[in-house]
Amino acid sequence: MADSIGDSLDRALEGAFTRPAPKSAQAQMKYLVKQLKGTKAAAEALGVSQRTVERYVAGKFKRPRRDLRERIEREVKRRWQPQIRAKAKKRAASTGGLVVYTRARFGFTAAPGTTDDARIRDITQALPPRWADRLFEARDAGANEQQLQRIAAEGLAEMYFRAGNTRASGLGVEFTDVEHIQIEL
Repeated sequence: MADSIGDSLDRALEGAFTRPAPKSAQAQMKYLVKQLKGTKAAAEALGVSQRTVERYVAGKFKRPRRDLRERIEREVKRRWQPQIRAKAKKRAASTGGLVVYTRARFGFTAAPGTTDDARIRDITQALPPRWADRLFEARDAGANEQQLQRIAAEGLAEMYFRAGNTRASGLGVEFTDVEHIQIEL
């Protein structure tokens, strides 16, 4: 299964955490209940019964099945250290930017007579803060993977293929078949 840009953005923000997230199912469930202000809300977020949440909080259930364990971890990480996460986003969007490591298929729309056949490329490229801001804003607004890919393609087109818009003006880049993507702040 190919990596997603949204998941990679989440992993990049997790790298900014100053404390580890809770590890045990009981600690994770207690954290979710506290964050969501009740067992009912936690149960709805996880797609389980309220009684199941109560049993994990009480320590009666200790080892969730794999799909539930993954949902619990995802929900905890989404809510863990929101201020640290916000500071990391702000830093990336104002001064730091981000670095994209990817292996994907890139194709081009360019002037007639040029080679525009799509091919797999390994690219490592720093993107300036405005691209980090666009990606995080789109992610927070609920953009789907295709929309995030379009933004990433625009950023890579400008910075990698058009060298900061100093060459190959008008070159359109298609970014598809993402085999691997890693984003770092």
